[in-house]
Amino acid sequence: MKLFKETRWSGCAISTLSNLGFLIHGRKVWFGLGLLFLTFSASAQQAWQSKYVKIKDGKLQYIPDEQGDIIPDFSRVGYHQNEIAIPKVAVVATLSPTGDNDQQRIQDAIDELAKKPADARGIRGAILLQKGEYKIPGSLRISVGGIVLRGEGEETKLVATGKGQRKTIIASGTGKAVEIPNSRVKIADKYVPLGAKSFQVANASSLKVGDAIMVYRPGTQKWISDLKMDQIEAQANTIQWKPSDYNFNFERKITAIKGNTIFIDNPIVMAMEEQYGGGEIYKYTFAGRIAEVGIENLLLASEFANDTDEDHGWDAISFNKIENSWVSGVSSHYFGYSCVNLGGDSKQITVKDSKCFTPKSKIEGGRRYSFNNDGQLNLFMNCYASEGRHDYVTGAKVCGPNVFYHCVSEQAKADIGPHHRWAMGTLYDNVVSDGEINSQDRGNWGTGHGWAGVNQVFWNCKASKAAIQDPYVSGKNYVIGLTAKPYEGRLKGRPASAWDGQSGAGLQPASLYIKQVEENKKR
Repeated sequence: MKLFKETRWSGCAISTLSNLGFLIHGRKVWFGLGLLFLTFSASAQQAWQSKYVKIKDGKLQYIPDEQGDIIPDFSRVGYHQNEIAIPKVAVVATLSPTGDNDQQRIQDAIDELAKKPADARGIRGAILLQKGEYKIPGSLRISVGGIVLRGEGEETKLVATGKGQRKTIIASGTGKAVEIPNSRVKIADKYVPLGAKSFQVANASSLKVGDAIMVYRPGTQKWISDLKMDQIEAQANTIQWKPSDYNFNFERKITAIKGNTIFIDNPIVMAMEEQYGGGEIYKYTFAGRIAEVGIENLLLASEFANDTDEDHGWDAISFNKIENSWVSGVSSHYFGYSCVNLGGDSKQITVKDSKCFTPKSKIEGGRRYSFNNDGQLNLFMNCYASEGRHDYVTGAKVCGPNVFYHCVSEQAKADIGPHHRWAMGTLYDNVVSDGEINSQDRGNWGTGHGWAGVNQVFWNCKASKAAIQDPYVSGKNYVIGLTAKPYEGRLKGRPASAWDGQSGAGLQPASLYIKQVEENKKR
């Protein structure tokens, strides 16, 4: 196996206002996304505003369509919904590398810290890995909340040694969301539009402010038939969509109740439609989910035999069954799948200032998903990826809102966007790729991906080309200020999404996400 060979990213260097870009491996990438550049671009170009969202008296004004749908508010994704900052957790244990297998020493420190009581915030402390190289032949596991694993930047290197596909750092709780018996209440409105934060229920008497609820939308045969997802052109492994596989559960909290109208903390990201079974809410618990876990300032690398080797480290960091946690300042080199992979039970996670370099694998399906998100209410910001296939991506049936903000993809081997099977409510804000950005009917790719995403918002992004289409029913996709060459996509005859402005130059606000966050903090 080849040993890890260090590759450095020179960082985001903006030299002059007339020569803006990021230097990566000594080469300039035309990022054009820093807030300084955005401000400069807006002043140098004629300012314009979207037909979907305007600024009036300094505040965002959302323009509803004929059904009342609006672009959702994405401001409350990430760690504690942006209500508190990621903490600087005090170090309670310090390790240095031995030059040999350090996996058990680190695991012992994690397990010892897990035995200590958490403070009022749910935090136990940080384990500091001092600079040097730590050999990890298997996986490090964090299964109790309140633990931070911190390095000293790129000089702290965790190397996945030897053979075997595995995850180097796994942070995960146990169990699943459990419905509280007899708590289901029918949504009374015939149509709850995209972006709504309130709706009527049949009877709110059993509910109270602060309740954790699922907003449930059932899968129905009529809906699948109207989407034509029971008519996917078949090949050997194609699976037609089935109603029981498309019951969606969106995690929310009740913030207010007025009569039988309830108000929720995060918006509806797929309309509740009476014609497709309407919707319900129910209370739930998730006892095994952990929180307050942080992975900070580490460089992770995998040994590998050659450029197409697949018998080595696969994910650098994996989160699941976890909430209100973070990954910050990490970089990965040579893993086959991802730098950070968030599972379907990951909620309110912030991944920031992180980089995925030079994956080693075949360049084909199921590989090189640099920053993958299958959970909800998650935020990826200020990230970089090179030579990935799907660098900023969601998987199947992902229940938003979620955000990818201010991210770059270089030497992309495939596309950015929802990958398959109906991801809902993702904002791609100031994302730049030298590859494609797509949200389309993928037909029989995979085992029948079909419609990849709905209510996806592409705001002030850049790519080489883009195929963005509106599903036949139940929503559309929003393309605002995308700089890319439009193309038809894989399958002919699908409805193309309307592009609002062919270029982002002068778009106001330059970042929808940042403006939404600013307004949310003022409330």
